[in-house]
Amino acid sequence: MKKLTATNAKDRFGELLNTAQREPVTIEKKGQPVAVVLSLEEYQRLEVIENAWWEAQAQKARKKGGWAGPQKSEKFLKDLMDAKG
Repeated sequence: MKKLTATNAKDRFGELLNTAQREPVTIEKKGQPVAVVLSLEEYQRLEVIENAWWEAQAQKARKKGGWAGPQKSEKFLKDLMDAKG
C-alpha cells in the first residue's frame, strides 16, 4: 500500500486519485496514519462484504430468538455513533 503525507496528498491530489484506482493509499499526518483513500469500486466491494456479515449476524440472532428490541438497539447505535464521533 502506498503512503503519502497529508501535504503530498494535497499537492499531488490528481496522482493520489489515480493511485487509489489501483490500490489503497494511506495518508499520514505527523508520521501517523490518519486516512485511507480507495477506489469507489473497492469501497462498494467492502460494503457488500459488511452487509453480508451483518445479515449473517441477524440470521444467527433470529435463530436464537435473540432480538435486541428497540431500546437496546437504540443504545447500541448511540454508543456506536459516540465511539466514531
